[in-house]
Amino acid sequence: MALISVSNNALSDISTLPASIPTGSLTLIKSITASASANISFVHGTDGVVLDGTYLSYVFKFINIHPSGSNVNFQMNLSIDSGSNYNVTKTTTFFRAIHAENDSFDNLGYRTGEDLAQSTDFQPIMYSMDNDNDSNGNGFLQLFNPSSTTFVKHFISNCSGTANDGGINRYDINYFGAGYGNTTSAVNAIRFQMSSGNIDDGIIKLYGVK
Repeated sequence: MALISVSNNALSDISTLPASIPTGSLTLIKSITASASANISFVHGTDGVVLDGTYLSYVFKFINIHPSGSNVNFQMNLSIDSGSNYNVTKTTTFFRAIHAENDSFDNLGYRTGEDLAQSTDFQPIMYSMDNDNDSNGNGFLQLFNPSSTTFVKHFISNCSGTANDGGINRYDINYFGAGYGNTTSAVNAIRFQMSSGNIDDGIIKLYGVK
């Protein structure tokens, strides 16, 4: 096995690693912080965003997503025309595990209200989100091979968030979603937004997967 050496005298002085040294499987492409934002969009070729064949898989990480309104959905849609329209036809599945803060209710079940069947609507990622000052949602969505012109575009999501049922009870929900954009055109943009109101606060980070 060959030894890898560097010429710098101290590790703190190293400016460039040899190409053979692994640096991790995720490459941060862009980070966007919401501030009363109507939506957050990642469009290929805009402000350093990469959504093409450079990576075969992309991960969006949601950190402390906080809505301006209560009992709203955090949702997404795809675009094949660089964000002019977010209306890709999708078929999806959605289920969740839920537990009330006061221990009055717990359940694991499928959610027909959050799945789509050949619909261009926005796909919920987290639903019934609470907007109390300490409430937020966190998780990820992974999009596979969006630049393919042969296959449909699969995605999966998994999030944990604080939710409410109209202000009576508060819950923790583990949200599980999956599906595909039913298009063989390259997907080159994705938009995240609330079903009503703004994304009051939070960070969305885009990573490419090596």
